Amino acid sequence: MHNLMTVKETAEYLRIPLPTVYYLVQRGQLPAIQIGGRWRVKKDMLDRDILRKEEEGQPTVLVVDDDSGLQHMFRMFLKKQGFARNIVGTGKEAIAALEKQKFELCFLDLQLPDTTGDEIYKAAKEIQPNMPIVIITGYPDSQMLDNILKLGPVTVLKKPLRADTLLQTMQMLGHKVNEKAKVA
Repeated sequence: MHNLMTVKETAEYLRIPLPTVYYLVQRGQLPAIQIGGRWRVKKDMLDRDILRKEEEGQPTVLVVDDDSGLQHMFRMFLKKQGFARNIVGTGKEAIAALEKQKFELCFLDLQLPDTTGDEIYKAAKEIQPNMPIVIITGYPDSQMLDNILKLGPVTVLKKPLRADTLLQTMQMLGHKVNEKAKVA
């Protein structure tokens, strides 16, 4: 019976309002049964059918930058665009993420605390050769960028980044974007 959750537990688990859970259950959009006049939601079916669909449907973006302000901007921007996101601050974390999960796009800072951006770029291309990588840098005329350009064409965004620049870049790379979603 531990597989069955109350409506309240379901609301907390999905982080949605209680009335929304009742609404979805009554419309048959959540896997639930009625026991003694009370709804119980089947957790394993919820995880398998509902939550996995959301994950698969969302393109996932990897952001590699140690600047907390930029990390926050990407977090807000990508959330508003409906992208799943993994934001890391070191090269080591970036490689671990790339080995664990497939990404549709990567934003990579050249200046990282533990390694150089060109090293991460090379490793990322070996792990996920078809993933587009957008370089973000405050130093567009650096040796690291020259090293990357030797490997092929690349999109480079100069810091400080602006939301409209990110929007245009993602459109150019073929991602559907929500132009009405403004970044504060």
